[in-house]
Amino acid sequence: MTMTDEQWMQVALGEAAAALALGEVPVGAVAVLGDVVIGAGFNRKESDQDPTAHAEIIALRAAASHLGNWRLIGVTLYCTLEPCPMCAGAMIQGRLGRLVYGAKDTRFGADGTIIDVLGQPAFNHRVAVTTGVMAEEAGALLQQFFRQLRSTNGE
Repeated sequence: MTMTDEQWMQVALGEAAAALALGEVPVGAVAVLGDVVIGAGFNRKESDQDPTAHAEIIALRAAASHLGNWRLIGVTLYCTLEPCPMCAGAMIQGRLGRLVYGAKDTRFGADGTIIDVLGQPAFNHRVAVTTGVMAEEAGALLQQFFRQLRSTNGE
């Protein structure tokens, strides 16, 4: 049975919920080839004290490890949030086939919200992009996190 983009995004939202449970910004990602998850991740910047520990990077690394190849041709990455420039660059470098994401990122979005890394015509690879899949659900998780953070910090 082939899963829909919404069903795969639900899996990514589960990853984001895992990040939220650890006090991390709730962003989740799953890398899928065919109908098989070959990589998954959630934000771990605080847990790992690693500025590159974004959900997308973790999922892309796991996918490459699973394939034994850095070229992620034919892989679809489902992510709850529009990628930042670092993650968008990694998708291009890895020759990712397709990206599906939920909410726009008004601070770091690299699919045209702040900068358009993924649409840059000078790059040798283009990632097919589908936006807005379960954006409300992904945005709600982020709002919940930042609301809790503000109340904890007394704002």
